[in-house]
Amino acid sequence: MLNIIIFRHGKSDWDANYDMDHNRPLSKRGYKAAKIMGRYIKKIDQIPDKVVSSSATRARDTAEHAIRHGKWSSKLSIESKIYGGSSETLLDIIHHLDKKIKSVCLVGHEPTCSNFISLCTFHRQRFTTASMAKINFKTDKWNKIEFGKGSLEWIKSPKEII
Repeated sequence: MLNIIIFRHGKSDWDANYDMDHNRPLSKRGYKAAKIMGRYIKKIDQIPDKVVSSSATRARDTAEHAIRHGKWSSKLSIESKIYGGSSETLLDIIHHLDKKIKSVCLVGHEPTCSNFISLCTFHRQRFTTASMAKINFKTDKWNKIEFGKGSLEWIKSPKEII
């Protein structure tokens, strides 16, 4: 079985000084939420083998903060295609994961995160900032993962954890 954790970036700081949307930083609340979620994943012993984050500042900082505060052993890679990408983009990234990896966390943006969850599991729910959803797939090959074939194990937001 392979599993994917979809992780929406933390709350961003709309009042910060940034030159383009891609560079918008996290707010204090966003950093706190990333820390909470990182520690939660450690607590429930579901640290992913790999984390793939959007190149956007707020997503990258969410991933780095969760990894650091959750003491994850995961390798982090930055994927520029996630920023502005679609559910199909995420699926393409998943299809190219190394076969040694059994679990991955994808850190991205709305509406792509909730659309991906819905397409994989037929489950539609509001997906707030810094929320995570774990989807399981009954396959041992990343390139065999398809929409409609996942089962939703859980969805959590920082507010549910604290």
